[in-house]
Amino acid sequence: MANEPVSVYAEANPNPESMKFVCNATFLPDGVSVDYPTLESAAGSPLAQELFNFDYVGRVFIAQNFVTVTKRTDDHWTILIPELRTFLKSYVEAGGPIFSADPVQEQEAKAAAAVGDLTAEDAVIAQKVTDLLENYVRPAVEQDGGNISFKHYHDGVVTVHLQGSCSGCPSATVTLKSGIENLLKRMVPEVREVVAEGGTV
Repeated sequence: MANEPVSVYAEANPNPESMKFVCNATFLPDGVSVDYPTLESAAGSPLAQELFNFDYVGRVFIAQNFVTVTKRTDDHWTILIPELRTFLKSYVEAGGPIFSADPVQEQEAKAAAAVGDLTAEDAVIAQKVTDLLENYVRPAVEQDGGNISFKHYHDGVVTVHLQGSCSGCPSATVTLKSGIENLLKRMVPEVREVVAEGGTV
């Protein structure tokens, strides 16, 4: 994207602490996203590390064509948005590196590990759940600046990992229980419950 005009606009989502910054550049292939909950976790992304230099940035989530920033201060978005938009526009226009490690390979390795320790029967159920999350749930969640990924299946309980704006979002618990859990229970009868990683959203 070096030397090409870049546009960045901010888009609110259900989490009042997060803001989605949509760009006319492509950071990742469709369906791949990376969540950086801390500066330490952002070692593989120079862009995320730069964003953490803003003292109000508490979390960075990068997807195909947007970056979701979660703030950790009481500062109002009306003050923060212009600064972050200007930074992202300048960084991408200058051809700044987004990643220093391949996030696609990392995601594929995590996905393989998630189903690698399951019985054959559970692996079939896990694959059904993964397909439903990928085809029906993730696109909607991504619209709100976040992501959901399959983490584990055991004895009727599906564990998912919420990322980006979904992490810590007040409405995420309702969405998880009334929306996602109902869908999975209806489509995959073996599923009894859906929980977010760690038991909380």
